[in-house]
Amino acid sequence: MKLVAVLFFITALAFAQRTVQEFETSAGAVKITPIQHASLVIEAGRKVVYLDPVSGGNFRGLPQADLILITDIHGDHMDPKILPEISKSGAVILAPAAVAETVKTATVIRNGETVHQGPFTIEAIPMYNLKRGPAPGKLFHDKGRGNGYVITYGGKRFYFSGDTEGIPEMRALQNIDVAFVCMNLPYTMPPEEAADAVRAFHPKIVYPYHYRGSDLNVFKNALAGTGIDVRILDWYYKS
Repeated sequence: MKLVAVLFFITALAFAQRTVQEFETSAGAVKITPIQHASLVIEAGRKVVYLDPVSGGNFRGLPQADLILITDIHGDHMDPKILPEISKSGAVILAPAAVAETVKTATVIRNGETVHQGPFTIEAIPMYNLKRGPAPGKLFHDKGRGNGYVITYGGKRFYFSGDTEGIPEMRALQNIDVAFVCMNLPYTMPPEEAADAVRAFHPKIVYPYHYRGSDLNVFKNALAGTGIDVRILDWYYKS
């Protein structure tokens, strides 16, 4: 009994640290739980969606996936080993073609395409670098290789940027209720550039994620007075 009590306490503590975010929609609540870095889980309409699940994240106590979205080929977004562990039988994986070369069970969704999956409408949004790369003439993320995603549920639109700079396609987004926007150097963009892009498409709520090493106060202060609700979560807590 003592062991059971200890395990229950550890699981409860992990959930407390995760800080579940809840949003009301016309179809009921959407719950979004940060896992680590770029990984999160969405629960809505009795369905479970994972975004970029990778080993090293704390999946203890979380439900198994009906749908998995993968943004890119890098190891902090694509991890084939974790997929069977978190998936229900028959779970659907949506991913760009570059990911499907490795994750053979994935269904390809390309930039600009829209897929209806259960109660969700999923739009693949471009994500890429404009100027940053590992060497002159090379970019960390080439245009067309990866996807950000807009997920619509119950009339609410949720944007997940993936790894990107403040590209025109992000700046042109419309009617975004909740945005999760990346920032970290050298791979994506610094907080001030992220804030500038967010000002352009003006979501109601924005969360920085994939921000390891970034000064989030710079991001938050740059959006002061815009009417955008900046919410900061700990994506790097120690479980």
